[in-house]
Amino acid sequence: MLIKLYEQNPSQKEIDKIIDVLKDGGIIIYPTDTVYAMGCDALNIRAVERICKIKGINPQKVNLSIICNDLSGISEYAKVSNSVFKLMKKNLPGPFTFILNATNSLPKIYKNRKEVGIRVPGNTIIRTIVQELGNPVLSTSVRDKDDILEYSTDPELIEEEYGKTVDLVIDGGYGGLEPSTVVDCTGDEIEIVRQGKGELIPA
Repeated sequence: MLIKLYEQNPSQKEIDKIIDVLKDGGIIIYPTDTVYAMGCDALNIRAVERICKIKGINPQKVNLSIICNDLSGISEYAKVSNSVFKLMKKNLPGPFTFILNATNSLPKIYKNRKEVGIRVPGNTIIRTIVQELGNPVLSTSVRDKDDILEYSTDPELIEEEYGKTVDLVIDGGYGGLEPSTVVDCTGDEIEIVRQGKGELIPA
C-alpha cells in the first residue's frame, strides 16, 4: 500500500492509518531528511526481528537506530551526558545518527550491542508519526548492503521493490542518496565514524 503525505501538512487521516499499521506490528517505509528508511515500532520485538530478517541484519553485529520525535524522550532510551546533549541540541533535528549507550528501556535485541543509534530527522512526516505512536521508530536505510541504489529515491519504485515485503510505503516525495552523518558518543572522545549529509556543529 502506498500512502501520499505532504511534509508541510501531513493528513491526520493518513497518519492514523500508519499508526494502526505500526501498532499492529507492521513495517513501513518512510521519508527522512536523508534517504528513505524502513522501520517499525522500535519497542515491538517481533517487528524488529522481522526487519532484521528482511534486511539480513545480525543485531549482534550491527548497531540498530531509532527515531525520536525530539530530544526530550532520548534519555529514556540512551545515556546522554550534558556535553553530548548540548551537541545534539545544536545539531538536531538534522541528518545525524548519534551512537549512544543504551538504557534498559529498549528490548534485549538492541542491548546485544549495548549501544543504540539515535535520530531526530529534519522531516515532519516521520517525527509526526513517532509523536502520534508514542514510541520511537526503528530506522534502517532502504538500500542493499552499503550501496544506496537509485531506485531508493523514488517512492513509487520503492513500492514496486518492497510492496509485497512491507505493509506500507509512505510517498513523501523524492528522497536523497546521501546517508546521515554518524557520530559515536560512547567513548571519552566524540568521533565522526561516517561523514554523510550533515556537517556537525560543535557545541
